[in-house]
Amino acid sequence: MPLTILDAWRARVRRSPDRPALAYFDAVLSAREVDEASDALAAAFADRGVTRGDRVGIYLQNVPHYALTFLALWKIGAVALILNPMYRNRELRHLLDDAEPVALVCDESDLEALETSLQGSTIRFFVSTSGLDLQTRDDPRVFTATTRITPAPENDLLGLVEAYRGRVMDEFTPQPDDLALLAYTSGTTGPPKGARISHANAFATASDFGERAGTEDGDVVFAVAPLFHITGAMLDAAVAMVRDCVLVFAHRFHAGVTLDAFVEHRVTYTIGSITVFNAISESPGADRAHFASVKALYSGGAPIPPATVSAFEAKFGCYIHNAYGMTETTAGVIAVPPGLRAPVDTSSGSLSVGLPLPRVRLRTLDPTGRPTEPGVAGELEVSGPQVVSGYWKNPEASASTMPEGRLHTGDVAVIDEQGWVYLVDRLKDQINVSGYKVWPREVEDALYEHPTVFEAAVVGRPDTYQGESVVAYVSVRSGSAVTTDELMAFARDRLAAYKRPKEIHIIDELPKTQTGKIRRAALKPVSALTHSSESGTS
Repeated sequence: MPLTILDAWRARVRRSPDRPALAYFDAVLSAREVDEASDALAAAFADRGVTRGDRVGIYLQNVPHYALTFLALWKIGAVALILNPMYRNRELRHLLDDAEPVALVCDESDLEALETSLQGSTIRFFVSTSGLDLQTRDDPRVFTATTRITPAPENDLLGLVEAYRGRVMDEFTPQPDDLALLAYTSGTTGPPKGARISHANAFATASDFGERAGTEDGDVVFAVAPLFHITGAMLDAAVAMVRDCVLVFAHRFHAGVTLDAFVEHRVTYTIGSITVFNAISESPGADRAHFASVKALYSGGAPIPPATVSAFEAKFGCYIHNAYGMTETTAGVIAVPPGLRAPVDTSSGSLSVGLPLPRVRLRTLDPTGRPTEPGVAGELEVSGPQVVSGYWKNPEASASTMPEGRLHTGDVAVIDEQGWVYLVDRLKDQINVSGYKVWPREVEDALYEHPTVFEAAVVGRPDTYQGESVVAYVSVRSGSAVTTDELMAFARDRLAAYKRPKEIHIIDELPKTQTGKIRRAALKPVSALTHSSESGTS
């Protein structure tokens, strides 16, 4: 029986080497071709000194190179550090200084800037890619340029694959407790923390969630969730890899491109944020024919209103199944089984996020840490093989958040007599933007860098399209003046798109407690001069 994703992948290659494994626009790669390419890339990494336990950053959109790099790193015992390619400068540098990767795989358009901004880091070499690789369509909806930057031979990923083609390393089998991924998430306090995701964690999630979602050999999985996010890495990519499925990529999300891919490749399963499905629903020409092959659609990362699910099903004939997970649970641990419909909690009106996966154990705890009765709200606690062993270089946070392997999620939930789970509130101040978690202090810290900002506070506001939007309130220093346009531009240069405030309010004074702490909750009703900007994810 396989113990890791790599075990399952190797069994798949032996079983059906010539069946399609990856698709990217008009390109299709068989399992054998993917395996041989990842063998060559593994040899190239090893030649450059990457060894067991080393971290290698992946800073890419959804392209086939992602899957090739995963496999190559695992074949030499290295750890994939998944990084959001929207991160820039200090956001990115903070994570890299903490994780200390020895190499970074990035798009060639980012290479020059990264080589400059990451000087003095632990990175010894870069490997570059291009979204134009492999395919020939150069779809203008996705690609703004159709001419490749001439790659340096020693940097280009596919060039390395060709240079090392036929080189096969001695077969290495990671141990279940070895690290497979390092994925950063904002905790309840302080800066982002790296979740230590073992091979056992990753395989448990991929196999159990894949089974819950009803995926089978021969299915076609569309990678709509970004692989730099734990949902895409585990519930799209890893699910496809452990089964004999085709994993379809289409670079950066575009609703029209996604719909075309559903028809061309006859997609059967995907999981993405509700923002994705909202965008698809509003895409011109979208109809039921685009979903003719679909067996199951899943969404997680942000609450889904029941009305949204109903409207989507009425238009396309497909029910969106809810799911719940965290980076610390290696993505999904609760999901609605195919063929069932999530009930709605009568008291809160919230749609259930589903039933726990077979090996997942759930409890809700009262403020004293005692289990609550069914139907009584409490903090959701999760345990099982998907829960990570802790945070990277952070034993204190590991001990407080995951005592004895039981994850205290910070989410308030109700579990009914039948085991259905309803999220009714959050203990955390984190903001959910299209499934991405935004830590208010990080946005506040960026605003505080502006010389006129005296105080800043950031809150989340319900948003029918993306779950929540980021809203900032600032007061300015005496004698200073600044416009919301200036602050928007300032934030744009320092924050990833989904972290940028959608609104900024300039007010005379921020509300405070008697001890001088800013009261974020009191800011939500404030109606002041507002400046809105576009906000989204890529």
